[in-house]
Amino acid sequence: MALNILVLGGTGPTGLALINESITRKHHVIIFARSPQKIPQEISSHPSVVIVTGSLEDEEAIERAFTDPTYIKIDAVISALGPPVMGIHPSGHPIAKGYARVARIGKEYGVSRFIVLGTASITDELDHFDARFKALVLGVQTFAPHAYEDMVQIGKLFNILNDTDWTIARVPVLIQHKENEGPYHAGYIYIGDGHTTTWLSRPRFANFVLDEVETPKWIRKRPLISMS
Repeated sequence: MALNILVLGGTGPTGLALINESITRKHHVIIFARSPQKIPQEISSHPSVVIVTGSLEDEEAIERAFTDPTYIKIDAVISALGPPVMGIHPSGHPIAKGYARVARIGKEYGVSRFIVLGTASITDELDHFDARFKALVLGVQTFAPHAYEDMVQIGKLFNILNDTDWTIARVPVLIQHKENEGPYHAGYIYIGDGHTTTWLSRPRFANFVLDEVETPKWIRKRPLISMS
């Protein structure tokens, strides 16, 4: 059955992977984008795609995304929003604050399913110590403190959204597609399990997110997604 999916962060490479995977699976896609001109023409002109222009600071625009007349109701919100690959992440937890607005407005329209990108900066009680991930997080904390703080705040935000069916899909280092890559592994940080690695391709991230949209297995959980 085709679902109506609202995509945040859809103009970057990870967001485009989410959109392409959604289209491939015959879902309807509402793209909420600050800069819609960045969306490739083959996506923006696709009959299953609607674009709503706006930012996470603009509550009226967010509401338009949930009430676009093309589709009756949003079934799930998925997000590839994360710290910029290049440049400085702004202070003040902009992504976490944006998610708070989206969750509040979404609740008004009966939307409770959220699957968002996270990183290992968001910890989970089921994680084990892993020097590789400790080094990754320490590097971000040292050289990109605002990005680290925003991620930590995202984790705290969803912890208190008791009426939201959220999943934080934590990712290691994201890369483009590699030939002959295997399937993704979803679990927790654990060295020596033979599965958890420190990298993940964007298409495999999209595979996990859409699998989770269609068949939820990780509601109110924070799995780490990596290549196995």
